[in-house]
Amino acid sequence: MAEIVRMPKLSDTMTEGVVAAWHKKVGDVVESGELLAEIETDKATMEFESFQDGVLLHIGVQTGDAAPVDGVLCVLGEKGEDIKKLLADAAKADIVSDEPASESNDTPPVAIVSNDVTPQKPPASPAPVAAATAPVSRPQNTRVIASPLAKKLADKLGLSLDRIPGSGEGGRVVKSDVENFKMASATGMPVISQERFSEVGVSQMRKTIARRLAESKFSAPHFYLSVSVDMSNAIQARNAINAQGLYKISFNDMVVKSAAVSLRKNPAVNSSWLEDKIRYNEHVNIGVAVAVEDGLLVPVVRFADSKSFATIGEEVREFAGKAKDKTLQPSDWEGSTFTISNLGMFGIENFTAIINPPDACILAIGGISDVPVVKNGEVVPGHVMKVTLSCDHRVVDGATGAAFLKDFKNLLENPVLMLV
Repeated sequence: MAEIVRMPKLSDTMTEGVVAAWHKKVGDVVESGELLAEIETDKATMEFESFQDGVLLHIGVQTGDAAPVDGVLCVLGEKGEDIKKLLADAAKADIVSDEPASESNDTPPVAIVSNDVTPQKPPASPAPVAAATAPVSRPQNTRVIASPLAKKLADKLGLSLDRIPGSGEGGRVVKSDVENFKMASATGMPVISQERFSEVGVSQMRKTIARRLAESKFSAPHFYLSVSVDMSNAIQARNAINAQGLYKISFNDMVVKSAAVSLRKNPAVNSSWLEDKIRYNEHVNIGVAVAVEDGLLVPVVRFADSKSFATIGEEVREFAGKAKDKTLQPSDWEGSTFTISNLGMFGIENFTAIINPPDACILAIGGISDVPVVKNGEVVPGHVMKVTLSCDHRVVDGATGAAFLKDFKNLLENPVLMLV
């Protein structure tokens, strides 16, 4: 008997999926456990195996197309079986279920992440507008239409009007065309004199990022605490560790470890808002924001407080590679208790981040700046890193967040304490 295979919910924030590839075609025999399709969720592209035997009688979502979770993905059954009534009943059921409840999808909170009705990459930089960047080739004996000012300016600059593209009505050359052509000729840079734009479909990841961050920003009362950290000792410690040649650690590894140990000392920050209750987590799982082509993923370093700099660094590098390849699994991004977003490597000195629910806080890390500082009453060269803690005021109060930052700062300024 024919059965409908529904679009599976492959991630906790997934509301629809895009079929990246079919591994079977209509008429093929499918065995239970056999790879049926690859589905792009809001976080990764995942393989989908059949849970039953049968012949593929119908494909409901073509390659590159999207369907909501529980939508008709395909139909499996016996060869030659009539499935028209089955599909008609499914369509009616979908219409009924969508009427009152389409807004009631209760998406479990998680990291920020991917979705695309038609997976597309943003176009490369727009091609230069021919009318402003290159001489035109007009048929011989064709009269060039130009304004008096354009003719006068072209004559003054020694330019031939028949080489200048016109942007006026009917291709008329105006003064700005002559100026733009002269500038482009002199600098070799394209000059765009006409309005133009391109549009790209919103990906699954960008849709989820927009929805989750809007929910967080407008439902969680954010407040921000900033502090400057003297990184001189951290720099020396990192250089000494890396000089041993056994492994290489980054400042981000030290930041993750420092945050994890500080959370262990300040469990009120390592918490989650669950509407009718607050969860105080005894374990420390740090979500580390990783930028990818379509947006942002937040894989989780679990039990980070008990791991070394080297182990943290190895995990983060592995996660970053999997994120860029879209091979992260749900177990890689679920269960964070605190999030870190580091833009220091991009030259950003200071910024604020939006909380990643259900976490109560997120720590924004800026770059290390070489600035003068006062030590022992004297101005000396210093290495300062600015960090900002975004807090959900429903869970964390100002003094609580300040206590966490005090410990975080102390650990980075005395990194040997993280080894105790």
